[in-house]
Amino acid sequence: MTDFSKDGGNTPSRRRQRFPEISTRAWEHPADRSALVALRKLSGFDDVLKKLAGLVSERSVRLMFLATAVKTSERQFPELYGMVRDAAYVLDLEKVPDLYVTQDPAVNAMCIGMETPIIVLTSGLVELLDEEELRAVVGHEVGHAMSGHAVYRTMLLILTNIAARIAWLPLGSLAIMGVITALKEWFRKAELSCDRAGLLAGQDLQASMRGLMKLAGGHNLAEMNVDAFLEQADEYERAGDLRDGVLKLLQVLPQTHPFAVVRVAKLKKWAESDEYRSILAGAYPRRGDDPQTSVGAQWKAAADSYSQSVKESKDPLMGLLRDVAGGVGTVGGKLRDTFAGARSGGSAGPDGSEGGAADGDGRD
Repeated sequence: MTDFSKDGGNTPSRRRQRFPEISTRAWEHPADRSALVALRKLSGFDDVLKKLAGLVSERSVRLMFLATAVKTSERQFPELYGMVRDAAYVLDLEKVPDLYVTQDPAVNAMCIGMETPIIVLTSGLVELLDEEELRAVVGHEVGHAMSGHAVYRTMLLILTNIAARIAWLPLGSLAIMGVITALKEWFRKAELSCDRAGLLAGQDLQASMRGLMKLAGGHNLAEMNVDAFLEQADEYERAGDLRDGVLKLLQVLPQTHPFAVVRVAKLKKWAESDEYRSILAGAYPRRGDDPQTSVGAQWKAAADSYSQSVKESKDPLMGLLRDVAGGVGTVGGKLRDTFAGARSGGSAGPDGSEGGAADGDGRD
């Protein structure tokens, strides 16, 4: 990594809001943030993991890219070199990750390493995206580095591998499958987090959405339209009947990244939220408060986020789940009222009123 001097004239190429001391919690999706806050409480584990990885595996990876890819600098890919320094300036990251471009027609970007993360862009990606779209991607990868996703993903994968040794026990393999499914769900939410980091770094929503659209449809931007792509995202969410809802669920479970239309729709929604506006106004969580962050509060925020997603979803399967949950709640309420009436010595009449014993015998 390169030391980054805030006084060395390395200011953004165009004016963007800078976020001194911003905590990664500002952009992390609630489901991502709750896992990260809990893992960060395992004090010392992450430091040991970083040191062990840095001794051998990371050195090997860095040497390989140093030998086979192009390391950006003021003389090689100077615009990309400026973008990663720009992202570090905006998100207040003191150590700027080295950025490499590797010859690969596949469109991809990655943040590799724990002790000293590096960012790698494929030549296919660099050729596909324009300057501002690339800026969002670089910011996305800087977000991964700052959140420590590589560290904590590795921690959980190690723990999962250890747990896999008990898979021979009754129901052991099912338990492991459940853990792996949960891990992939976390990975997908981590990608949504870093889409937000990319938006904060570039502060150009249209560029962020265009880049994601190009990941789906290629370089011919004249033949595509962001608004139409958002309509496509809405069509995907509504998705016909229950069969489509089930198929979508089955398709997404094996994925480590959300689908492109979902990412665009989620990012646009966040960009229009009070949370994003507050960050731009300077009201965001600071790093100094990270150690005091409550794990319980973050889990509650994650649960609330999932609950809100189900409530707002137009997906037919989610609609059924809402109806079932509402029906169960209604039945539960009626049972509660019935038992409450029985305990008080009365029973509910046909009109809903309680019919207690009359003073007379009820005869004329």
